[in-house]
Amino acid sequence: MWPFGKDAVDRHTQTLPLFPLSTVLFPGGILPLRIFEQRYIDMAKTCLKDGRTFGVCLITHGAEVAPAGGAATEFAKVGTVARITDFDMPQLGILLVATRGEERFQVQSHTVEASGLVMAEVAPIAAEPRLPLAETFAPLASLLELIAGRVGPQNFPAERDFDDASWVGYRLAELLPLPLHIKQSMLEINDAAVRLKVLQQFLSQQGLI
Repeated sequence: MWPFGKDAVDRHTQTLPLFPLSTVLFPGGILPLRIFEQRYIDMAKTCLKDGRTFGVCLITHGAEVAPAGGAATEFAKVGTVARITDFDMPQLGILLVATRGEERFQVQSHTVEASGLVMAEVAPIAAEPRLPLAETFAPLASLLELIAGRVGPQNFPAERDFDDASWVGYRLAELLPLPLHIKQSMLEINDAAVRLKVLQQFLSQQGLI
């Protein structure tokens, strides 16, 4: 059973190319990518040409670069839509793209094309309702502001909302050195307050707040 209620998942599906990665993209997050596999270069070019998006899902078994004839990569069924915001090709065969996370989705089914590109039928997950950051979580926002100053503007969203519980939780979850399966669980939680409580407990245990 998914951690979000059935009403959070849209019954209308869409087809989306997937880019399984050893990372978790959160809504509103920034993810730079260095693309060199032809299937993903072609995917990115199509997205740029047609203004389309693709999906990022955490790899649960396998590698980002699958060996020829190897087992298919397995990935989490909850991911995030990525939109390309900038790109560069510094040399032939290497495409650098900047992406921004948009809404979350749940994979309903998928197929693998001859090129190895995964095409999935996905159902959008409704955005969490805006929840003002409770006073008890103020130390988390303060820590996030400190982290933002250290990682630099190129690695932190220009649009900031330290008063929004979801935004603060997403930013901390993506920036803190959490195990990937914990980051994935933070993505799948559909309650901003619960996410912040988990992060608060982790930070307290580490002596960071």
